[in-house]
Amino acid sequence: MDALTSPTWFIDSESPEVATFVERTLNRKDAALGPVADDPTERAVALFLAVRDGIRYDPYDVSREPGDYRASAIAGGSPNWCVPKAVLLTAAARHVGIPARLGFADVRNHLTSEKLSDTMGTDLFAWHGYSELLLGERWFKVSSAFNIELCRKVGTKVLDFDGTDDALMHPYDEAGHRHMEYVEQRGSYDDLPLDAIFADFDELYGDFGSGSPAGDDVFG
Repeated sequence: MDALTSPTWFIDSESPEVATFVERTLNRKDAALGPVADDPTERAVALFLAVRDGIRYDPYDVSREPGDYRASAIAGGSPNWCVPKAVLLTAAARHVGIPARLGFADVRNHLTSEKLSDTMGTDLFAWHGYSELLLGERWFKVSSAFNIELCRKVGTKVLDFDGTDDALMHPYDEAGHRHMEYVEQRGSYDDLPLDAIFADFDELYGDFGSGSPAGDDVFG
């Protein structure tokens, strides 16, 4: 269990940048809300919301530089895609003593545009990343990928987390159309398997996977 609360090279949960992100989140200045309580679930929910909405989802600027995938780099708040956002949430949780790890799955996006599907040669999006948080005796799978403004704009259901159930991609959008289908679980990881992710992107998507947009551009 120590490994799930300790920093790694990517999940550098004790870095000053992650500490500042967590402090700003938990000591919010909104007088109506007040600071977040010490309860692990309340802290997890607050950190989830801070990552979900504080970092706008953007799959069109995908770096190949490992340093850009450290939580300390992601905490600055620039738009990013699902994997970096999961790294930051996992690091923030570890910073406050919540055991956390990374989870990955391949998903099929039934709302992918025809243009994107033709370009990629598939509607299968590999290595969708999310966080796994241990609260009490239960592991929760929590995707912080899509900020609330984006969901409202495109008509997909908001990914929400209240500490009582998982927060994963919805199978249907607000209009009842099929949206996300989880095809294959890739397992849980104590640190980010970045080399494996990009190796699979290169194999699955060719030149498309070597640049932008990211392999999990779900609104292309």
